[in-house]
Amino acid sequence: MNGAEVLDVAQDAIFTLLSVAGPIMMSGLIVGLIIAVFQALTQIQEMTLTFVPKILAIFLALLVFMPAMSANLTGLMERIADRIGNIS
Repeated sequence: MNGAEVLDVAQDAIFTLLSVAGPIMMSGLIVGLIIAVFQALTQIQEMTLTFVPKILAIFLALLVFMPAMSANLTGLMERIADRIGNIS
């Protein structure tokens, strides 16, 4: 395995990481921004108001995106196994 193949595997892994973690992180970001705007408008500075909705949104996003995340990670493992099997 040469340097170019190692970089290809690393690039594939990074893109898979971004596509798996992206939807979950975006849901937390969007809910956090909505809550921050709500707190700024109402001047309510309750700490549980920030954490509980974000946690619920992340859990909901995990439930929704889990099949796609699993398929994406399975695809990465299959590509890596194919590379290992093709080493000569």
